[in-house]
Amino acid sequence: MSIEVRVPETLWEEDSEAVITAWLASEGGDVQQGDVIAELMVQKIQYELEAPASGTLQILKDVDDVIAKGELIGHIG
Repeated sequence: MSIEVRVPETLWEEDSEAVITAWLASEGGDVQQGDVIAELMVQKIQYELEAPASGTLQILKDVDDVIAKGELIGHIG
């Protein structure tokens, strides 16, 4: 079963888009629920994205991609 990795709607207050500044976990790497797996920047403020589940990470968006709240950026299987 695959769990979607989405940008939480509540991660920041504004309606601005974000940029993925870093993936802290590797494609195909194992992650644990609650691990910080990515860093996002919104208007010069850095936010951390945590893994919603434990498993193997599949990355769908690259560093420097512009993303919106709720957007699908990966899967954990």
